Amino acid sequence: MTTNPTAAILIIGDEILSGRTTDSNINTIARFLGALGIDLREVRVVHDEADQIIETVNALRNTYEYLFTTGGIGPTHDDITADCMAKAFGVDISEHPAALKLLMDRSIAMGWTLNENSRRMARIPHGAELIKNPVSAAPGFQLGNVFVMAGVPKIMEAMLEDVAPRLRTGARVLSRTVKLSYVGESAAADALREINARYPDLSLGSYPYGLSLDGAFGTHLVVRGRDAEQVDAATNELKAALASVVEAGKARNPLASFEEITA
Repeated sequence: MTTNPTAAILIIGDEILSGRTTDSNINTIARFLGALGIDLREVRVVHDEADQIIETVNALRNTYEYLFTTGGIGPTHDDITADCMAKAFGVDISEHPAALKLLMDRSIAMGWTLNENSRRMARIPHGAELIKNPVSAAPGFQLGNVFVMAGVPKIMEAMLEDVAPRLRTGARVLSRTVKLSYVGESAAADALREINARYPDLSLGSYPYGLSLDGAFGTHLVVRGRDAEQVDAATNELKAALASVVEAGKARNPLASFEEITA
């Protein structure tokens, strides 16, 4: 079996670390990679400081097959990602003719003048390949195994469409979820541990919700793996084991139950 590609995500920006902006790009990229059978192994968030960005980029790109970065490619003084990428790879950076044309065409279409600040978004490390931006034209770029994208979620997600064909894909991870209602997580722990021991190639986990005894609560039990037969078999064993767990739970709460769900 071919080993799945591995990847990391690097989120760049003081606004994330300060709490001013809530990041959604990690979730979007994780789902994107999962659908392609690419294993996301690590996520880091760094502030707008050149040495830290360069050090982190080099560490992650040399560890994983792919690195995806978001943030820091806009028109302001703190948008330093492109310069940091050039330094990380030891290449020069200058205005890319195709990137500049995209920005100029966009400015003409919108009826404004492309100023010097906006032209900064046309500065691309030498040897990089542009990543299309169908939302606002300013491109991202690929340099080696690093994909540099915008931090704005709508733009970043649109850029992924141009990234997808460039990636080596793997076996997609399958997932089945059983919702255990009105029964505490600890009640299912023994069954989950025993089944997990019998299926070393799968990943079994429990994720409680509610947590308040005066409202709805319970646990989502998740079976993940790449072998459909094993995933199905482990899920069926889990449901069989939960029957007795629920029966015992009804003595404390008559609403105790379980069901397989799609999310």
